[in-house]
Amino acid sequence: MSMYLPEKVKHLDRLKSCGFRVPDFVYVPASDFESQDFEALEAFLEQHKESYKIIVRSAHPLEESFKGGTFHSMPTYADLGGVLYARKRIVKMAAEEKRLSILRQQKFNNSPEIDLEDMGVLVMPFIEGRSVMAKKIGDSWEFGYCCDTSQKVQDEPFITTTPHDRGLIDVSENVQKCLGFPCEIEYIISNENEIFVVQAKDISCFECFDQRERERAVHLDGIRRVRKRRNYRERPVYVMDNQAFYIDIIGICEAMILGGPGPAPTIAELLAFIDRRGQALETFALKHQRFAVLGLSIRVPDELYQVANHYLDERPEHQKALSKKLRSDLLVIDRFLGEADTIIAKERIQIKLCTHDAYGIDTVRNPIWMAYWHTENHFQMVKRFKQLGFKTGDTIAIEIDAGEKPIVYRL
Repeated sequence: MSMYLPEKVKHLDRLKSCGFRVPDFVYVPASDFESQDFEALEAFLEQHKESYKIIVRSAHPLEESFKGGTFHSMPTYADLGGVLYARKRIVKMAAEEKRLSILRQQKFNNSPEIDLEDMGVLVMPFIEGRSVMAKKIGDSWEFGYCCDTSQKVQDEPFITTTPHDRGLIDVSENVQKCLGFPCEIEYIISNENEIFVVQAKDISCFECFDQRERERAVHLDGIRRVRKRRNYRERPVYVMDNQAFYIDIIGICEAMILGGPGPAPTIAELLAFIDRRGQALETFALKHQRFAVLGLSIRVPDELYQVANHYLDERPEHQKALSKKLRSDLLVIDRFLGEADTIIAKERIQIKLCTHDAYGIDTVRNPIWMAYWHTENHFQMVKRFKQLGFKTGDTIAIEIDAGEKPIVYRL
């Protein structure tokens, strides 16, 4: 069990000693969970029992070696059971939802091997308000605003060099002076407009390019991106056609029931067919550090999903195994898409962005791009991509003109 104090704990201790407004917190190392020594935690919870709600932040000793957002934070009830539940969920999400992300960082970023059972947590009172992330790019501070979860009507995440409160610039400068290195700072702006520092990450090892680059000229129907600093990129592409994939699955089911010229497929062969595609997604993601997904069909059509989930109803055990595998496959697809930094699909396909995805330090060089075509043009666009022979493994280029109109072509 590692006794190394996590980066975020050390930095918050330092900032607190420098006089910054840091929420009260307690660090609970993994060893305390192993020995069930919760004396310090229970004393902290007793002090904050009027809050009813706390936030449990991941605090693994090796967390600083991974990009922001790899490990989760969870709001929960302000009691011991809530903390135990939150830590269990944080470990489970790292092992499952973020498994591919961790493998890719270990391969491409030289991140270390990690024992998730070493996961400690940082416990703070929950503060209602808006999350703001700050970092200095070149000579200017930029501020990324995330939605206020307490509001019914929410804005999209956005980046600005002019924060809502000019005092944020002074606070950020002073935080960086206190810590003594370039850092990415996460604030919570409370509903009373109080500025709380909740995290600071050392980003001195990140190379940030100069922001003054000429805009490139050039076509799809539009593009969504939070950070508008480049108008050209090249990526290896994975061509995803889940409609065709499900038609193949239904074809195998049909051969199982009705037979054909050869031996009828078995349920094991059908499940292996689905597993092979999942393995192909993981292999592609581990081969390419940055990649695009061309979504000819990302969302499985409802009618095909229903057919596949009921075709083998006359063989209940087989149908149960198939339905379980199909649900699992949807998660595999979702996690694969979460690793792509470029999605090309019809406009109704949207990827949910967390704070780090939207404007974390990794997005300075590689922001998320969502290039799209209008839904009414879907069939023509899919036909065009197929006519031009776009296939998995190709390298594609995207150029964006001054009117935010992208064009995609094979290299």
